[in-house]
Amino acid sequence: MRFFDWYNNQYRHSGIGWMTPADVHHGRAPLVSAARANTLRRAYQQHPERFVRGKPTPPALPTAVWINPPTKSAASAL
Repeated sequence: MRFFDWYNNQYRHSGIGWMTPADVHHGRAPLVSAARANTLRRAYQQHPERFVRGKPTPPALPTAVWINPPTKSAASAL
């Protein structure tokens, strides 16, 4: 049980923009992304020399999240 709590509420997944599944599921992803953008903006303003590739941006928000994406034939049956 502890594993699932950690996996869903604490572990940040690369496939969903370094969000937790709970953040995405409960609609908190835009707020988390905005907070990250603000933090990155402040860090860049204070130490631009650390960002050799230019202004940092948070990863794009996921548009869809699937464990097993539906196949085209299953989607057309809906």
